[in-house]
Amino acid sequence: MLRRLGVERLDLYQIHWPTLDLAAVEEGWAAMAALAEEGKARWIGVSNFAVEHLEACERIRHVDTLQPPLSLVQRSVLDEVLPWCRAHGTGVIVYSPLQSGLMTGRWTAERVEALDAGDWRRRSDQFTEPKLSRNLELVELLRPLAARLGCSLAELAIAWAAAQPGVTAAIVGARDPGQVDGWIGAARVTLGPAELDEIAVAVERSGAAADFPRPPS
Repeated sequence: MLRRLGVERLDLYQIHWPTLDLAAVEEGWAAMAALAEEGKARWIGVSNFAVEHLEACERIRHVDTLQPPLSLVQRSVLDEVLPWCRAHGTGVIVYSPLQSGLMTGRWTAERVEALDAGDWRRRSDQFTEPKLSRNLELVELLRPLAARLGCSLAELAIAWAAAQPGVTAAIVGARDPGQVDGWIGAARVTLGPAELDEIAVAVERSGAAADFPRPPS
């Protein structure tokens, strides 16, 4: 693989989605550790691992990175996973901070209804009721804050994810250059305690992410 890529080693190599068998997780991580020891990977990490899996891996070799989902409406990692990473010095690269575009302000109930019957979003709980209406309401509640900050809704959502304690970076997907233009300025958006608290109030008022804890303020 390294020869095909034309490199001597990978900067970051990650395992995605743990198996249900904890012993298999440990076996896989031991193989990853061996690659790091051989100098074939500079850092190694995991994706979508719970604390149980992280603990098992850490006993074998330090987990350099974790890649979990994190958005305003998908915040399950805030409760245990991010605190574990902070305590163990594990970098966190979150993905889907825009919740598949829902937090960009470009979605409406009519647009969702017009999706092709085979589109995966028709089966996503975030794109169906009752969560869809709550998510769309949250976006509307955040528009005034984004306007005051001089940023797009997408940039606000990404900045919120990046502002969570322990988060190192965020992975944001784009299908075309125009989408990149809509969120590239997120790195320049600074959210202080007042802004984070305003976002938290908006989340509670909308009922979005009711299954998860209130975001830190």
